[in-house]
Amino acid sequence: MIAAVRLIAAGVIDRVCWVVPRDSLRLQAEEAFADPGWRAALGHGLTVRAAENSGDLCRGLDGYVTTYQGIAAAPALHLAAFRAHRYLLVVDEIHHLPALSENTADPVVAPRDDEASGWSRAIMPLLETARLRLLLSGTLERADGRGILWLPYRKGPRASTREVDLAAPGWAVVGYSRAQALADRAVLPVMFGALDGEAKWLDEDGLACGPHRLFNHWPTETTRPALFTALRTGFADELLKQAFRATRALRAQRRRVRGLPADASARGLGKLLVVAPDQTVARQYLDRLRAWVPRCQTDTVRLATSSEADAHQVLAGFRLNAEPSVLVTVAMAYEGLDAPEVAVVAALTHIRSRPWLEQMVARATRIDPHAGDYASQRALVFHPDDPLFARFRLRLETEQGTLAKKPTPKKQRSLPLWLREQLADQDEPADHGITPLESNALALRYALLKPGPDLAMMRPEHEAAQAELIDPPSVIERRLRARVGEMVAMQAVEDEVAMQAPRGPGLYHGYNAVLKRIMGNRSRGEMTIAELEASLGWLERHRLSDHLDLLQGDPKYAWTVRKRNGWAPPVGRADGRPRGAPRVWPGQSVRSAGRDP
Repeated sequence: MIAAVRLIAAGVIDRVCWVVPRDSLRLQAEEAFADPGWRAALGHGLTVRAAENSGDLCRGLDGYVTTYQGIAAAPALHLAAFRAHRYLLVVDEIHHLPALSENTADPVVAPRDDEASGWSRAIMPLLETARLRLLLSGTLERADGRGILWLPYRKGPRASTREVDLAAPGWAVVGYSRAQALADRAVLPVMFGALDGEAKWLDEDGLACGPHRLFNHWPTETTRPALFTALRTGFADELLKQAFRATRALRAQRRRVRGLPADASARGLGKLLVVAPDQTVARQYLDRLRAWVPRCQTDTVRLATSSEADAHQVLAGFRLNAEPSVLVTVAMAYEGLDAPEVAVVAALTHIRSRPWLEQMVARATRIDPHAGDYASQRALVFHPDDPLFARFRLRLETEQGTLAKKPTPKKQRSLPLWLREQLADQDEPADHGITPLESNALALRYALLKPGPDLAMMRPEHEAAQAELIDPPSVIERRLRARVGEMVAMQAVEDEVAMQAPRGPGLYHGYNAVLKRIMGNRSRGEMTIAELEASLGWLERHRLSDHLDLLQGDPKYAWTVRKRNGWAPPVGRADGRPRGAPRVWPGQSVRSAGRDP
């Protein structure tokens, strides 16, 4: 937003294109430009729209927000826009895009990785055409070891490795480490609650395994099967309870400080984010959590996954309203979610890649302006106490994470899941080859995350909470399109009832076609906000039935024009008909005419 405001004012660029990895972030970005708080802080009046792949992407505004998938679906449309104007291209979470020079022929590479390479190929022409580029990420490494699209690399300290060249010519690098952010009080300190346990399962041959402990000083062949089992049996219930009780205690304590009743709902009390391993298990977690709240409060616990029709509405409500206070998700809300009220995270996921887990932890490190002073806030993350998560925490504290290496071919094993960790939604359960039997929790340990080195390259995560929002462009467009449709339908119904037009299903569509021609042959889906408002103003002053001559010569609406030109209401009764006589339109026989309903 800062870059767009300054660069447009300086005449360096004309428009901004913001590319995000998820549709929920597309709507969130649009809201950010419309946020009165940001407008006042930056003194800007820019407006961008959450664009679909149809017609003019900007619709006369200062830019648009789209997704990787949107560009991959219509690359020529976006490239044409970049060739017509000077764009600032903002690529959010650039680490999702692998470098195109890597070898992707490995048969074990997951389909999602192939999809990411397709995103890179679609976005590359925009990177080449853009006037300026702003690449954003909370990490400079990928879980698969591959390089990141467009970033400059140099030879790394170890063989077959490369590292990001932060001093490359033509680049300006803005880094913000965890240590700097904590010193500036821009992010919250993180307390980890590590829950140990043991698990039993049946292997691929039906043989019983375990009980095996989760906690160990280094990963073994039982680490991942034990974790997989724990997340789907009794251990998960106990970790959920610990996170739920911590959230309930935090909300009760903050109510007491503010003098609120026990059942009062208010902003700043703290919220719980539950990250599940897949959608099936997420629904099970939802049922368990709802069983722990009073029946009248079940709506305070919600689910947001890619298969839920109202997922985006649930996410928006979780971000902007006091309730819901508990959100269960898989990966839809882990990355980029601007919900400063999240104070507790239940990390019930088997993904152990550092970039993925960093993003998840960061959901709880944003400062909540409604929750009191900085000293009274702290992020709390509950997770299984397995050696892989412990290794992630150690790397988070000690490594900068700018290395990349070419992926080495891997042999196919009996448990391919363990080779296919990726930065993606684990939306559907895979065939893991084991049958979980039971698990239980043993011990809970707390540890405070230590600050990392100055070049940890952590994103600042210090956005202020959103104030009362004005409607973003996509919301205004939808409302105006619906209003135009209502007014067209209203005129069609009024003309039928008043016998000013023949009845029939084609009348509404004919009236829509008349309005389209009056507005310069632009459909409602292509109109800008100004054009939609002009359409409403025209409909308030004119009748569409007076302009059916505009459809002359169009075979699609020949019936409507013919009926209109050759029709007059019969005489008799209210409409000229004897009682009981059927209504007959021009060109219709009495025998074929039905009774007037």
